[in-house]
Amino acid sequence: MGLDRAASIDDLRSLAKRRIPRFAFDLVDGGAENERNLRRNSEAFEELELTPRYMRDVSRIETGTRFLGQDYALPFGMAPIGMLNAFWPEADVTLARLCKRENIPYVASSAASTTLEKLAEAADGNGWFQLYVSGDDDVTEGLIARAEAAGYEVMVVTADVPAAGKRDRDIRNQLAVPFRFTPEVVLQCAMNPRWALTSLSHGTPNIANYADLLKSATSYADVQKTLITARFTWEDLKKLRARWKGKLLVKGILHPKDAVKCADLGCDGIIVSNHGGRQVAFGPPTIEALPGIAQALAGRIPVAIDSGVRRGADVLRAKASGADFVFAGRALAYGVGAGGADGAQRAMDILKLELVRALGQLGAASFEDVASKV
Repeated sequence: MGLDRAASIDDLRSLAKRRIPRFAFDLVDGGAENERNLRRNSEAFEELELTPRYMRDVSRIETGTRFLGQDYALPFGMAPIGMLNAFWPEADVTLARLCKRENIPYVASSAASTTLEKLAEAADGNGWFQLYVSGDDDVTEGLIARAEAAGYEVMVVTADVPAAGKRDRDIRNQLAVPFRFTPEVVLQCAMNPRWALTSLSHGTPNIANYADLLKSATSYADVQKTLITARFTWEDLKKLRARWKGKLLVKGILHPKDAVKCADLGCDGIIVSNHGGRQVAFGPPTIEALPGIAQALAGRIPVAIDSGVRRGADVLRAKASGADFVFAGRALAYGVGAGGADGAQRAMDILKLELVRALGQLGAASFEDVASKV
C-alpha cells in the first residue's frame, strides 16, 4: 500500500512501521508501562457518540476557528513531540512548514531534535514554544530568553512530568541518548535502508536545545535530570506567568481543581493532556477528563485537549465535550514517518477530509456549530 491508498491515520502508522527501525518507531509510538493509557485515549474517543441532526443546510462547511486571539484555518494543531527526527529525518521542520501552509499552530518541543530558532523560522508566525521546567533555573531561563528572541508569542508549560514515565519499549530497545549503535540497532538499520541512509545524511538526532548540556549524557536518566524537575509547584508557575509576557498555557491538566488554579494564576488557557499515554500508566483518558474540567472553568479561559486524536470526528467529539481547540501529535507524526513531507501532507488531508465530512454528517456547518454537549 502506498500513500495514495492510505485511507486513515492507522494506515499511515502501518506504513511508517514498515520503513522505520523498531527502536526509532517505538520511541514515538510507545507509551508508559503496559500502555493502558495510550490505548484508552483513542478507545475513549471512539466510544463517545455524537447524535446527528438532519434537515440543516451543510452545503458550505467552515473549518476555521479563533483561538487565543488568532484565526486558524482548522480547529486543530500539532502537539509537541520530542526527538521526532529519530522517527524520520527532518520531521520537525517538515511538520512546522506544513502547519504554516495549513495555518494551524505548531508547538515546538523544547526536547525537539531541531533548535527552537530553526523551528520558529519554519513555522513562520505559527510556532508556539513548549517548555519543560528544568531543575536548573538557569537552563529554564535560557530557553525562555531564546524563545522570546526567536519571536514565539505563545508558551506551553508542560506540568505532567514530576517523574519520568517508565516506557517498557525503550528499556527493551536499550534506548540511549545519544543513540548507541549496538549490533541489534545496526541490524535494524540494515533492514530499513531508506531510513538509515536518510538519517546518515542528516546526522544522528539528539535533543538540539540542550546539545551543549547533554554532551556527557549516556542515558535517558541523565537527560531527565536536565529536562525536568520534581519540584515544579504552583508558586513556580506563578513566577513563570510573571516572567512570560506572551500567552501562557499549561499542558497536562487532568483535574478540575488544577484547571481552576491555572485560571486563578492568570494563565491564558490549558491543555487537557496525559502526555499521549507516555508518562502515566494509570489515570483517565483525556476525553473523559475534559467535561468536568470545562464545567469547572465555565468559560474563564480557553480549553484545548490532546492525546488520542486519530480521526477528524475526534475533533468534534472534543468540541462537544467542552474543548475550544484540539491538538494531534502522533497522527501527523505517522504521516511524516510513512512518507516524509508527502506523508505529512497525506495525514493532514485525511484529517481535513474526515473533519469536513463529520461536520456535514453531524448537521453542523462549522466547528463552532457543534453542540456544547454530547
